[in-house]
Amino acid sequence: MQKRTLGTSTLNVSEIALGCMSLPTDITAAQPIVFEALSQGITYFDTADLYDYGENEAIIGKLLQGERHNITLATKVGNRFTKGEEGWRWDASATYIEQAVHASLRRLGTDYIDLYQLHGGTIEDDFDAVIDVFERLKKAGTIRAYGISSIRPNVIERFLPASDAASIMMQYSLLDRQPEEFFNFIEAQGASVVTRGTLAKGILTGEWQKRAKAYNNYSDEEVKDTLRQLQEAYGDIHALALAFNLQHKAIASTVIGASSKVQLSETLNAYQRAKRITDVTAANAITKRQRYSAHR
Repeated sequence: MQKRTLGTSTLNVSEIALGCMSLPTDITAAQPIVFEALSQGITYFDTADLYDYGENEAIIGKLLQGERHNITLATKVGNRFTKGEEGWRWDASATYIEQAVHASLRRLGTDYIDLYQLHGGTIEDDFDAVIDVFERLKKAGTIRAYGISSIRPNVIERFLPASDAASIMMQYSLLDRQPEEFFNFIEAQGASVVTRGTLAKGILTGEWQKRAKAYNNYSDEEVKDTLRQLQEAYGDIHALALAFNLQHKAIASTVIGASSKVQLSETLNAYQRAKRITDVTAANAITKRQRYSAHR
């Protein structure tokens, strides 16, 4: 497993990260997946306080005990909830962030978080206050770096230049190339892209013939036709999906979810095959180059 540096931070992250949102809510069922990730060289684990209303963080914290100094642990904040109550509300206030980070630390069983991310954001948020609290947490050693998870151009263009953010998490794949217009900008701000949705809900895997359906701004038939062309050109959709993302130097890591050890193993095997794909020119030509239309 190769590693890349996250922005201008000191964090070196595995090219494949385990997205923990899909983990079973039972720790016994989640354990084989997390342990498989560790055994295959994944050192980057991404969770959020919202996932299972904090239970996901608690499971990850317990399973990664003893590995803390060997891994990069990332979580997120901003979606405020009360355990036992349904639903949540957006709260990006500095007061809430300071409360939430300590709650995450307790659940994760650690005294610091490697990457703390704002879990969304709107143009109405007080980003000066958000950045200020992140910087204070960083100076105190509570977090090592911070970033944002957003696909809103107006939020990205406002947050990154005003901050020392190490990363921005964005949905990006062969079937959703909207973030590409911002890659140069993000790099220029000293940040890296962390991708989610790389496998397009399982469409971009070896099961593409069964899973192919409308996605993003592709119709059912467009998805099927596009995947047929990619299969003819490369012969391995799963490996191509990973290679396509990781060929961008702006991208530090791609976050892959897994609800079973088998699913994770299939992706890790595809990652090894992806290293042999060095030319994605045909994939660029076959898929759509898109731009965000909202939040500009």
